[in-house]
Amino acid sequence: MSIHIGREIEAELRRQGRGATWLAQRLYCDRTNVYNIFKRQGIDTVLLQRISDVLNRNFFALYCPREGAGAENNSTDS
Repeated sequence: MSIHIGREIEAELRRQGRGATWLAQRLYCDRTNVYNIFKRQGIDTVLLQRISDVLNRNFFALYCPREGAGAENNSTDS
C-alpha cells in the first residue's frame, strides 16, 4: 500500500473548502511550503501531527490497519 500523504492533505484541505494560504497561516509558514507539502510522499511525524490538529483529521490512521483486521495473521500465540 503506497500512500502519498501530500495528496491526502491537499484533498482534505479542498474537501473542507480551504486553501493553501489558510493552512500556511495556521502552520506559521509560507504558502510555498504548503505547496511543497502537497508534493511529498512522506512527511515528518511532528509536522503531520500539526497538520492533523489544524485540519481536525487523524492522518496517521492512513498508515494503520483497522483495529482487528488481520489480527489472526499477526498473532504470536501458538
